[in-house]
Amino acid sequence: MIEIWEQSVRATHHFLELEDIDFYKTLVLGIDFTSFDCYCVFDQSDEMIGIMGIANKKLEMLFLKPSVIGTGVGRKLMEFILNELKVNKVDVNEGNTNAVNFYKKFGFQVYERTPLDDSGKPYPILRMKINAYSND
Repeated sequence: MIEIWEQSVRATHHFLELEDIDFYKTLVLGIDFTSFDCYCVFDQSDEMIGIMGIANKKLEMLFLKPSVIGTGVGRKLMEFILNELKVNKVDVNEGNTNAVNFYKKFGFQVYERTPLDDSGKPYPILRMKINAYSND
């Protein structure tokens, strides 16, 4: 799971400083993946190609192997996340414009912006939600 996270971040989070990737990796290594619903995604040959985590109807993480980004895997996962898991919120780095646009395609809209991330680093976070579920 950590390998998928790191590969995905290195391929998509070009706005991060390299030393910050290492910093975040130490945080990810400390996550208790049993404290929320975590899903591992496998391809037809049983190779892990993605991970996603959900807590309280919020998408906490969605990371894919770089080789499957842009192939429709993310779209299929989002359909499952929205239709089956009823997710209605996600936080995304403002600098990750591809992810911001990806979530917008599924109806997420920005409702708040923070100038710092949860670690206090200068990477603004966009808090997004789907208005259809705005009471959740």
